[in-house]
Amino acid sequence: MLALLALETGQIFYGRGIGITGIRVGEVVFNTALTGYQEILTDPSYTQQLITFTYPHIGNTGINEQDHQSQKIYASGLIVKSLAKYVSNWRATMSLAEFLIQQQIVGVEDVDTRGLTKLLRENGSLRGCIMSGIVDEHYAIQQANAFQGLNNTDLTGAVTTDATYIFNKASSGTNIVVMDFGVKRGILECLAKYPCNIIVVPANTSVSEILALQPHGILLSNGPGDPAACENIIQNIKILLAARLPIFGICLGHQLLALALGASTYKMAFGHHGGNHPVMDLRNRKVMITSQNHGFAVDEMSLPQDLEVTHRSLFDQTLQGFKHKELPIFSFQGHPEASPGPHDAMGLFEEFVYAVRKSNATALELA
Repeated sequence: MLALLALETGQIFYGRGIGITGIRVGEVVFNTALTGYQEILTDPSYTQQLITFTYPHIGNTGINEQDHQSQKIYASGLIVKSLAKYVSNWRATMSLAEFLIQQQIVGVEDVDTRGLTKLLRENGSLRGCIMSGIVDEHYAIQQANAFQGLNNTDLTGAVTTDATYIFNKASSGTNIVVMDFGVKRGILECLAKYPCNIIVVPANTSVSEILALQPHGILLSNGPGDPAACENIIQNIKILLAARLPIFGICLGHQLLALALGASTYKMAFGHHGGNHPVMDLRNRKVMITSQNHGFAVDEMSLPQDLEVTHRSLFDQTLQGFKHKELPIFSFQGHPEASPGPHDAMGLFEEFVYAVRKSNATALELA
């Protein structure tokens, strides 16, 4: 099945179609992870993006029921050099090719992903169109240019839960509310390792509804889109800050927390997508290898005086984490839960839970 990838700049990459026939548009990004394609495809943060894997051979271990990060594939399309024809893993229930068809995803293989990645590094992330079956270069370029892009786009409504639910119930009485902007299951599973009640709420849940759940801590999850476009969510976080509860922001949550505290964000050239990104913890000078997936970043120069930088990328020196100097509020740009990727930053969950317990104990003493 003939297929192509057309970029807004007019470049065409021909290949063979995988998944179903059709047309899909989105922002073309590259991911440098060597494995973990299942977790990446089902990460809601990839909404409206066409994922290019830099690793040449994708699909060897198939698809299993345990590693999904959400209920479906949220990426708009897939671009690979070579899709595995055979699957070898004891947990696999289907191949990646079968999964793409099941999920109604359009993809393309046999693409020069090395050349495409170099192009994206030179020009930044580009709007693109994958077309398989009957292909038309001119129409595909038109469709790529018609895509609105991610700037000024709030996508949280497309990925958040429809209703509040309890992910984990414990006897400790410690309540952590997770604001779902496209939360990965891995984040919830990491929190569930600690004895606490995990309550997941929709992205635009009102402050009064959140406080009615009697939270002892709030986690702002990852998610897709432009953080600056999430105006209602930012306003709600501003109000929640007055409650002086421990708050932990991850990825989009990190950016939204920064905006609520008075900082600003910007669109990166090609973002950080992969599982091999070195980040320094400035508090102890230790370097962590981290999992990353973001196309926007917080402008470090815009941080107000009451915030302190805690983490910085060693790839490009971009801001990766901050904390409030007085309040139990902190955030991290990368993904401490990995899923996929290294577990070097997993200790951030322990920091958060410790802050929640400490704050709760103080509140009980005052009561």
